[in-house]
Amino acid sequence: MTEMDGTANGAADRPAAEVAAGEVSAAELAAVLGTATTPLLLDVREPDEFAAWAIPGARNLPLSQLEAGFERQVASVPRTAPVVVVCASGIRSARATAMLRAVGVDAANLSGGMEAWSGVYDTATAADGPLEIVQVRRRGKGCLSYVVGGGGAAVVVDPSTDGSRYVDVARARGWRITGVVDTHLHADHVSGARALAGELGVPLYRGPADAVRYPFVPAGDGTQIPVGAASALRVLAAPGHTACSLVLEAPGGSLLTGDTLFVDGVGRPDLADHAEHDARDLHRTLDRLMAGRDGSTAVFPAHYGEQVAVAPDVPVSATLSDVRARVPQLGWDEASFVAWAAGRAAPRPPRYQEIVRVNTGERQLPLEECRALELGPNRCAAA
Repeated sequence: MTEMDGTANGAADRPAAEVAAGEVSAAELAAVLGTATTPLLLDVREPDEFAAWAIPGARNLPLSQLEAGFERQVASVPRTAPVVVVCASGIRSARATAMLRAVGVDAANLSGGMEAWSGVYDTATAADGPLEIVQVRRRGKGCLSYVVGGGGAAVVVDPSTDGSRYVDVARARGWRITGVVDTHLHADHVSGARALAGELGVPLYRGPADAVRYPFVPAGDGTQIPVGAASALRVLAAPGHTACSLVLEAPGGSLLTGDTLFVDGVGRPDLADHAEHDARDLHRTLDRLMAGRDGSTAVFPAHYGEQVAVAPDVPVSATLSDVRARVPQLGWDEASFVAWAAGRAAPRPPRYQEIVRVNTGERQLPLEECRALELGPNRCAAA
């Protein structure tokens, strides 16, 4: 399957013979999704597994159905593109891949399955005045974090537990990390902010009243978080998704919006069980973000959903004008917005309460247990 020999984020190319033997890594898959060589994704897990969490664009064909009616099922698999077969850990998909290859389908098994996909990262870069915004994308979770730097220094925003990735991004550009920010208390994945700040001996910034059990530097509305000697990120208090959510404004006007505003939705206000109250706060926050800002202002969120197209080297971002067009509720009056946002009940992120306990510092877990805890989709948007 030689079409799949790309890599994500500079990972070393694998030999063509190995790829042709029917295996593809999660990094190699990430490198071609959203390009002209995007493969057909065939997910052979059971329907409930697929419905709970899947790679965007994948088609579900359970292994049990494939085996039960192989000739009929394989005839339904298009031959117009290479096929990548997916399951939870790569075992069922390996079996399906062998079956497909035996009848001439150009198929490859996704090594490690969705578990491996959960740990794949790549980066994309944008400019903002004197600063560079490096978006670090955790593809399997739809999580976005940032290294914002210039003038030899950088600040990391909403890092995951894989702290070395941010250190590597900064080092490659000659930046020294001088601060770490968590824009809110994350509910769908374990934050790496405290560990990274502690390892580097730099300040950890959070909203002033965030209910966490470890020291941090309070970052209230208007706080300037320095990025080197000449630049800073300005903090905007943004209650709504959580009571202490923050938005960061870069010198060139770009907004790092955390889970307050996405490219196609807004942060859910119901996770803390005060949906109507928090939806009113969210409406006021969003009105403030929109007021007086040019429609060309760039929005860089902390998550993206399954409907958002992601391509190599292109940041997941949108202008305020584009977001307004995609989310008409941003123009609604408060009562209408609150009824919409508070009424869109959805399942909470998997293992939500345990993740929150880890992120507040109430519970300590080894890194591998944290990674297992957060397997699954993000569910922090109302769209």
